[in-house]
Amino acid sequence: MTPAAASRIAVVTGASSGIGAATARQLAAEGYRVVVTARRKDRIEALAAEITAAGGQATAYALDVTDRTAVDEFASAFKTIGVLVNNAGGALGADPIATGDPAQWRQMYETNVIGTLNITQALLPALTASGDGTVVVLSSTAGHGTYEGGGGYVAAKHAEHVLAETLRLEIVGTPVRVIEVAPGMVKTDEFALTRFGGDTEKAAKVYAGVAQPLTADDVAETITWAVTRPAHVNIDLLVVRPRAQASNTKVHREL
Repeated sequence: MTPAAASRIAVVTGASSGIGAATARQLAAEGYRVVVTARRKDRIEALAAEITAAGGQATAYALDVTDRTAVDEFASAFKTIGVLVNNAGGALGADPIATGDPAQWRQMYETNVIGTLNITQALLPALTASGDGTVVVLSSTAGHGTYEGGGGYVAAKHAEHVLAETLRLEIVGTPVRVIEVAPGMVKTDEFALTRFGGDTEKAAKVYAGVAQPLTADDVAETITWAVTRPAHVNIDLLVVRPRAQASNTKVHREL
């Protein structure tokens, strides 16, 4: 169904690659005018051009969601929007608690949690004004279970999960849904590589022997499905994993 005019703008953060870019493409295909944001201006401009060439509507806006002044300036351009997809985030390092880098923990918290808080606060009035708004928080199964070597990322994603859960309680009765999508193992070009500081060998080990980890398109389809449910249907929490992954610590590997 083509979204109503008042709610057909969808803002996607962290759209320069992976799940964010895939989500922008799929929402555009569903009739949304997507606003793609990320720090890497060249990437989002190329994505917006690609979507436009395919017959969709897209605008690129370079934005760091941890910069509140920049976020407020961005949000001031919108009277109404229909969808906000909080995708910006990421993991850094896999050290145990005893030797973890506090700077990496701080950066993960700023991006995953404060970034989500900033853009959600700034755009909530426009989402409400649409009469049919949707906030999507892309968390992780790391926000619902712990694993060794993941302390900083797990802590940030737990906080992001609680942010979504609490917001849903606080705004009940308004015309805004809060959806949390929590993916498990997703193989993208950058997630593991970024986590391990560009070490391709360490990044490859994350997916070693896993026949079919999730793809960015798999998660984007899940997000798009949740967003396009009838307005009275709220997908509070949707956990999506590859069949080979039973939990954060139980993965079938064909080695």
